[in-house]
Amino acid sequence: MRLLSLVLPHPLFSLLSFHATLQAYSIAQKKFPKTASTNGIGNAFRHALWCCFIMMYCCKISSPEKALSFCKRMTGLHEELFPNKPLETKMDLHNNKFGMDYFMELLPGIHRQFFEKSFFIDGLEKKMKDAKVLKNLDDDFEGFLVYLDEK
Repeated sequence: MRLLSLVLPHPLFSLLSFHATLQAYSIAQKKFPKTASTNGIGNAFRHALWCCFIMMYCCKISSPEKALSFCKRMTGLHEELFPNKPLETKMDLHNNKFGMDYFMELLPGIHRQFFEKSFFIDGLEKKMKDAKVLKNLDDDFEGFLVYLDEK
């Protein structure tokens, strides 16, 4: 019911989010085949990219504020409907927020109609160099991508 209450009032946002999901997953799998579907660095990239893509696609048909609100609700609901261990959930929510923040950071410099996927792919790959390993629920790495050490 909660999923329907989100997607039914926003059918275009929902379709665009589904497209963003497929795109982000496909790109992350190609770039990080070993860690995109685990809790490694590729997963951090995938979650941030996912949110950037949702924001990018939804901003092409609506305001950044409405796109951000929908993205927060959609990605948060995803984590509730498909629960992980607490540290994994923290990592996913953190990287989702990172992606939304990154989009909003770029927004003033580029008209939202002219965003392209490559802006986010290239930018996030650079930001991955400074990614932090999340070890505890009380770790706070605001402004950095995070991942779990899988050694």
